[in-house]
Amino acid sequence: MISAEEAIERLKRGNEQYVSIDTFHADVSPTTLEHFANNGQEPYAIIIGCSDSRVIPERIFHAAIGDLFTIRVAGNVIDDHQLGSIEYAAGHLGTKLIVVLGHTRCGAVTAAIHHDPDGFIKFITDEIKQAIGMETDDYKAAVLNVRQSVSIIESSLEIQKDEKQGLKVIGAVYRIEDGTVEFDV
Repeated sequence: MISAEEAIERLKRGNEQYVSIDTFHADVSPTTLEHFANNGQEPYAIIIGCSDSRVIPERIFHAAIGDLFTIRVAGNVIDDHQLGSIEYAAGHLGTKLIVVLGHTRCGAVTAAIHHDPDGFIKFITDEIKQAIGMETDDYKAAVLNVRQSVSIIESSLEIQKDEKQGLKVIGAVYRIEDGTVEFDV
C-alpha cells in the first residue's frame, strides 16, 4: 500500500489528466476483471463523495478499477453507515487516505440553504444546515459541509487509532464548472 501523501499526489495527477483530456478510457477487459475477482482490492484512497451524477470520482481522478473505495451519499454527509464503510476500507484493506469530496452547485447544499424539505431528504439537509450555519454562499457552504464531515470522521475512535498508523483524512472540493479539485479545504 502507498502512503497518504503518495495517494494525494496520485489523485492530483489524475485530476490534472482529467481536466486536460477529452476522453476517458478504463480497462474493463476480462483479464482485468478476473484479476480483481481473484486477487481482491487494494484501493489507494477512500473517497466520500456526493451522489450527484455530475461528480464521478473515478473519472475526476482518472482512476481505474480497484483504485478508489468510493462511498457516495447526497451532500457527502456522514453517518454510521459511512463510518462503517470507511473503517472497513482503512482497517481491512489498508487504505491510508480518506478524502471527503464536496462540490460546487450541490443540490443538497442548495436545498439546505434555500429550502426546508420534507421526507427523508430532511435528514441530509438538517446535517448540512448544522454544518453551514447561516452561510448562503454556495462555495463557502460546500467547504463548511466538507469540514464537518472530516470532523465527524476524525472523531471516530477507530479512525483515530488508524491515524496513528499513517491514515490521513482531508477535505476537497470539486468545481463542476471546470473539473478541477481543490485539496485541503
